[in-house]
Amino acid sequence: MEKERSFLGRGWKFPPAFEKKNGVSSVAMSREMEDIAESIRIILGTMPGERVMQPEFGCHMNKMVFEKIDTMFTTELNDIIYRALLHFEPRIKEVAIEVLNKSELDGKVMVNVKYTIIATNTRHNIVYPFYLEEGTNVG
Repeated sequence: MEKERSFLGRGWKFPPAFEKKNGVSSVAMSREMEDIAESIRIILGTMPGERVMQPEFGCHMNKMVFEKIDTMFTTELNDIIYRALLHFEPRIKEVAIEVLNKSELDGKVMVNVKYTIIATNTRHNIVYPFYLEEGTNVG
């Protein structure tokens, strides 16, 4: 078994996947910056109450779905995301949220999350799409 040397952490890839190395199946892992970015996506994509053992975990972005996209929407969305990341991702600091594309007709808002990894003092960002997908007719 390989020895883990990363101080930024590692975890299961998201979505979970399996890989085969030297004839042995194991869970695919993500490391370092990739693990932090996946963690942020998991936090933003989870509604509080979805996890049985951690009912507070997640981000309340779902309450913004039917709001009018204006300055108040942007301010509230920034606050919701900032608080969720501050509370559930201790490896980052200096979180800044910027709403990029506000397209009411498409029902989609692109959110740019900028953050600094504490251990390395490096800046990163992810763009997270905030929208609800329309159901499809599977027939």
